[in-house]
Amino acid sequence: MRARTSIPSVDAVTTSPAATGPDDRPTATAQGRARVRAIAPDLARGLMLLLIALANMPWHLFGRETALTSMHHVDGSLGDHAWQAIAIVAVDGRSYPLFAFLFGYGIWQLYRRQLAAGATSREARRLLRRRHWWMLAFGAVHAALLWVGDIIGAYGLVGLLVGWIFLERRDRTIVVWAWILGALLVLGAAATAVMGVLAGALGIDVEGDDAAIPSIAGIDSYTASILARLGMWAIVAPTQGVLGLVVPIAILLAILAARHGILEEPERHRTLLTRVAVAGVAIGWAGGLLALAEHLGSFDALPSWTFSLMHVATGLPAGVGYAAVFALVAARMARRPLGVVGRSLTAVGKRSMTSYLVQSVLFAPVLSAWGLGIGGVLTEWQGALYAVGVWLVTVAVAVALERAGRPGPAETLLRRLAYPADARARPTPVAAGAAPAASAGAAADARG
Repeated sequence: MRARTSIPSVDAVTTSPAATGPDDRPTATAQGRARVRAIAPDLARGLMLLLIALANMPWHLFGRETALTSMHHVDGSLGDHAWQAIAIVAVDGRSYPLFAFLFGYGIWQLYRRQLAAGATSREARRLLRRRHWWMLAFGAVHAALLWVGDIIGAYGLVGLLVGWIFLERRDRTIVVWAWILGALLVLGAAATAVMGVLAGALGIDVEGDDAAIPSIAGIDSYTASILARLGMWAIVAPTQGVLGLVVPIAILLAILAARHGILEEPERHRTLLTRVAVAGVAIGWAGGLLALAEHLGSFDALPSWTFSLMHVATGLPAGVGYAAVFALVAARMARRPLGVVGRSLTAVGKRSMTSYLVQSVLFAPVLSAWGLGIGGVLTEWQGALYAVGVWLVTVAVAVALERAGRPGPAETLLRRLAYPADARARPTPVAAGAAPAASAGAAADARG
């Protein structure tokens, strides 16, 4: 039987207690908290996109032998090996859980804004469904035209499932399911490691000499590359988005965090954020070091996939830990007027979908064999520099749009498609630094 209880009201999870006394003007401290609420999620998204660019870059290189479980080259210069060490430990498999966490955080932010605007729970959920269906469509087009590893569609798919099953569940229910899915993820990683160790001990060859991830970037024909990208994306999107478990768990944790305003009020949750940052990054980097040791040949007697799921599983705490780190950085930055760096990062974060798509525009046609083919010339450390340059271009574009007072084109298109003109649930502008408020009566009943 499902118990019915009210989900936390928006007042309860996003705002500080109202000021009392004859003077209700905001103090400097209150203004600082408001500024944190405005910049923390966007700052995290802006920094996240740098990690995304660095993580995606190797997939656009071609013409060299790669490992079975990654696109990193098995040979290269000292600079290449140095960059590979950084990427495997701190970037690979760590950026997309961060992306998923911030995406899930945004799901609850959008939902609560609709309730604050007077929409019913059903109307707000219908809006989210439309938005996620369109994200799935965006992802399919993005994959077909440019990038096989698109995650917009994958997150749209997970958003549909999580919104349907978990959005209005009680905190306790979400926590229980996060633990269950987390346990399955850990068991899968442990089972894979055990099977790899047993295969190595018994001398069983389960890989073959030519096993490797195919390099779609090396396809000369653009038409053929479209078919290859769509075919691979159709497998990758549900696998990475749903079956891999990392993304659903990250989104569930993000909904919990968003209900309690963790990123909007990092000063209030500093102790929790510090613990999550330290533990999450430590676990994530430990798993990355294990994967690095495998890449360097320390476990040649074992199949190369032995610790691959361990690397994936430890990416989840790393991604959540990164979100906590960025929130703490935002808290520090909010103590004083934002400088150029802070304003630039938040501008990118506000336009994260546009910035993500611009990365593909600057990656695929320039690096792929069907384009300029530069990906067949660059080494990995050179590719990393190119990725940083691409991210800086997206920063410049976002800053220009911010100065012009315009949202990103992708965000504008998605909003127009997701919000029909006659819908009650529509975008509601929120004053900078102000968290939307709604009465408990406006919140929908939660299902236990």
